[in-house]
Amino acid sequence: MIITKRQKEILDFVNAFVAAKGYAPSIGEIKTQFGINSPATVHQHLKNLQEKGLINRVPNRHRSIEVIPSYGARPSGVAVPVLGAIAAGYPIESYPDSDTMTLPEEMGADENCYLLRVRGDSMINDHICDGDMVLVRKAEFAKPGQTVVALVDGREATLKRYYPERGKIRLQPANPTMEPMVLEPQRVRVQGTVVG
Repeated sequence: MIITKRQKEILDFVNAFVAAKGYAPSIGEIKTQFGINSPATVHQHLKNLQEKGLINRVPNRHRSIEVIPSYGARPSGVAVPVLGAIAAGYPIESYPDSDTMTLPEEMGADENCYLLRVRGDSMINDHICDGDMVLVRKAEFAKPGQTVVALVDGREATLKRYYPERGKIRLQPANPTMEPMVLEPQRVRVQGTVVG
């Protein structure tokens, strides 16, 4: 079966989007991702992919693109553990799950990465919403301004931007309605940095 370069790019994008967010991208999101001006062009690409048996679509239903499992389970993917939920708000206790998800290599995942499901809306201005999955690379250190998974007081995990300043650590939400957490350095341990 022959597909065009653009069709493969769209198929890979849909697959990665579903893996990361748990639902399909909209026509508008595909349009934006690839700089396509017309929704009709996106529809035509999706129609061609459906005719080739690579996706299923439900007519007249929003976000109804499904990647056929034989394509989505390509061997070129990377199995990444899903380690539970993390707060994008106030810290919550983290409870590791034992699930895994296969991500396309294009997402930059490797054996040092894991996924967490976001709970809360403190990172909405960074386009990280309640229910999203974030790809995290294990790390003990972060650069100022990086979005991190931080363990507070050895037991509560939170997702925030990291700023060391004046002998304190500021964990800054990306939501103007929420206050930052300003903590003593010994109370905060970076667990990883968000990569996608």
